[in-house]
Order: sequence, then structure tokens, then C-alpha cells
Amino acid sequence: MLSKTRGIVLHSIPYNDTRYIIYIYTETFGRISCLASRAKGKKNTVSKALFMPLSVIEMEIDRPPRRDFCYIQETKLCYPLSRLFTDPMKNALALFLAEVLFRTIKESEPDSRLFDYLYRSICILEDTDRGVANFHLVFLLHLLSYLGIFPNIDSYRENRYFDMRNGVFTDSLPSHKHYLDRDESLVFSRLFRISYENMSLYDFSRRDRVNILNRIITYYRLHLPEIPEIRSLPILQVLFD
Repeated sequence: MLSKTRGIVLHSIPYNDTRYIIYIYTETFGRISCLASRAKGKKNTVSKALFMPLSVIEMEIDRPPRRDFCYIQETKLCYPLSRLFTDPMKNALALFLAEVLFRTIKESEPDSRLFDYLYRSICILEDTDRGVANFHLVFLLHLLSYLGIFPNIDSYRENRYFDMRNGVFTDSLPSHKHYLDRDESLVFSRLFRISYENMSLYDFSRRDRVNILNRIITYYRLHLPEIPEIRSLPILQVLFD
């Protein structure tokens, strides 16, 4: 059955000599896996250029019952992302965030709030010139609420420790190693005030930004233990050096 939906490209890999597998988070169906032709020429209505990480596309797909893959029939861009793919910093951010989403979003059920958040964030990354170096921090921190693992920030009090495993601030030192000391906990509690609107006001050193990102990724992996190592992370860190 043919269906139309908007989707955000997470990852693509060759399937065989004639097709790609495209992993897409869609507005209508949640995460899906699609097969797209690798053929070139006028007869191919699906361009590989449309499947860059974080591309926002509108597509017509065939979803056969009891099949692992959908088949993309036609597709077009919903929002042009020329700067996202030509600016080295924005392109590195797109690759990194697409990999994080590919590793974290496994649900096949649609979530309109999550899709709207992703769509809005991608448009902001394309259009903004201010605070780009902090964009990924904002994106990852606010994504936590959509994944159901947002920490209890209201539990912060002066001189408390942040228990990363349980997502709360506590008076006593946790019995495990996954916690932030009192100074780090203060910084972490304040960090959740950052947003796309004010991210240009946060002036982190390269070292601080790397440390913050590593802490956020650690939190993700503690609460979503199936996440493997993020391979694009070292590339992102070098770019901001």
C-alpha cells in the first residue's frame, strides 16, 4: 500500500549492487527501514543526494505487510539544507547528531512531539549563525525528555551530588562511580537553562565543552545501555579544537 509521509534521514548503507537501506524517522510510522534504488538516470525518481544525514524529506513509500523493508517510490526535500551540508562545522554536527538518533531511536511507533522537535532543531541548525558550537549540547539535553530519561533537575540543592545512574541530585555520595562532584553538579544543574534562543550567550572553553559533552554521552549510555560507542564523536571534538 502506498503512503505519503515526512521523514528525517538517520543513516544509509548499501544493501546490494542495486539498492540502499535508508533508516528514517517518519512522522507517520516512527522509525522505518527503506530500500531505495542505487540506479542512476532519469528513470530513477529517488536521488541518493536526498539521503544525507538529517535530510528532511517528503516521500511516497510502499509498505508491504509482513516485510522488513519499505520501498521508496518518490521523494523530495521538505526543507533545503544547503548550509548544513556545505559548512564544515554544521556538517560535522549533522553527522554526529544523526548517529546519536540512529543509535537511540528504536521505536516503530510514531511520536509527533519528537518528530516536531527534530524538525524544528534541524531548521534552526540550518539557519542560525550564533552559538553553533553549543548547538549539539542544547539538542542532546532537550532530547532527553523525548526519550523518557530526563533527570530530576528539581532535586538540586546546594552541595548535592548528581547521581547519573538514577538521574537525581543527592546529599550523600553515591555508592557507584557514575556521579558528578559538587562543583560539576552545580554546573550541570545550570546547564539545563540553555536553549536554542540563548545558546550564543554561553561561552565555554574547548576543554569545558568536551567535558560537558562526554558527561552527557555517559548519561545517555547509562540509561540506554544498548548504545554503542559514537564513532563520530572524536571527529566533532577535533573540529572544535
